Amino acid sequence: MSSGGLELPPGDGGPGGDGSTDAPPGAVSLVRPMEIGAELDWGADAWAEVRTRARRAGRAYIWLNLVEQRLRAVVGAVLRPIYEPVHGDDWVIAAAGPAGQEWVQRAVAVREVSRRKGYLLDPADDNVLSFLTLPQLRELLVQHWPCFEPYLDDRREVELALDELEVARNVVSRNRALSETVLAQAERASARLLEILGSGTGTPSADRLPIDAVEDLVGDRYADVVGVHSDRVRLQRQLPAEDLFEGARRLDAVGIGLNLLVQNYSGRRLVRLAESGCRARLLFLNPASSAVRRRERELGLKKGELSRSVEMNILHMRRVRARLRDPGAFEIHVFDETPRFTAYLVNGDGTDGLAVIQSYLRKARGMEAPVLVLRGGGRGRDVVRAGQDAGAVVDGGLFGTYREEFESVWADSRPVS
Repeated sequence: MSSGGLELPPGDGGPGGDGSTDAPPGAVSLVRPMEIGAELDWGADAWAEVRTRARRAGRAYIWLNLVEQRLRAVVGAVLRPIYEPVHGDDWVIAAAGPAGQEWVQRAVAVREVSRRKGYLLDPADDNVLSFLTLPQLRELLVQHWPCFEPYLDDRREVELALDELEVARNVVSRNRALSETVLAQAERASARLLEILGSGTGTPSADRLPIDAVEDLVGDRYADVVGVHSDRVRLQRQLPAEDLFEGARRLDAVGIGLNLLVQNYSGRRLVRLAESGCRARLLFLNPASSAVRRRERELGLKKGELSRSVEMNILHMRRVRARLRDPGAFEIHVFDETPRFTAYLVNGDGTDGLAVIQSYLRKARGMEAPVLVLRGGGRGRDVVRAGQDAGAVVDGGLFGTYREEFESVWADSRPVS
């Protein structure tokens, strides 16, 4: 070794030797790997933390991906007819202009690398536009705003939504921790931006439970269950009654007293919901039935306590019904069978259905029972029964099971006048 180089000390001389006499003067002492004492294992808390981070980042990525795809389509639809007739395949480079030469050339270079290495699997993505990021698409939008103005009303609103998304995009792209506040902000901004960009009736809602990336990846393992909560309190922290029922087109509910709806969603909201076109069918356990008395004994309640509570809930729903222009849109029935579960089926006839299910436990009140959240119209709907039309699908998940159970109980129930 040259005299100017760094000399590392020799080993410890083998078993029994300390090697201290062999180390040259001034040499840096290096600690052997096993002497550092580094702990490489992750405990339960560490795993819980990284899973939480992954779930939040995955959900944010879904929204960001939707926005980027939508914005790319809008930019292409508006600017391509203007630049392509003159510049051909280089229309994106021409649209970027001198101000965007740096980032558009970077996109071109990335596309060439992807071509060379075989990363382009879909021919539809073999164009410069597909390699522009969200900030670059925004630059094209702002730079050519007069071209977009006939289609988009408020430039400031678009830019504010994109500003909010940029915070989440930076966090996700750098794999940093995403807080619940930033995630919620990103979901609201994404939903608003998709609405502004005119994505049609299929725009996802940030109010009702958003699709999770983890759900999409492993959902087949768990049918259509998208949430499990140990009790109703924890459910309502993630999915408040306002978010569950707001904007529903159809609401079917069955249970003893339906407290999640009656006590957590005001009569005024229910009236507005019904007047906006929602059709509701509510199934209460008959407060005069022997099943109510058995339930009172199971829970250790005073005689008549549960039946009076159910009566009050039914009376409240009757008052709501009386305020409607079309009382037939708000049906109230009672049943006399042994209650087995509470179910709230929101939009059970569509692809955006959501259900909250609770089984009755012998010694636990409804607020304390575990809760399942099911997404309808999604997984398990690719099986076609023999004899049905080719376009007809059957819900093979739990959502369809509880929907059929509701219909069965409803058929045997009696209306409340």
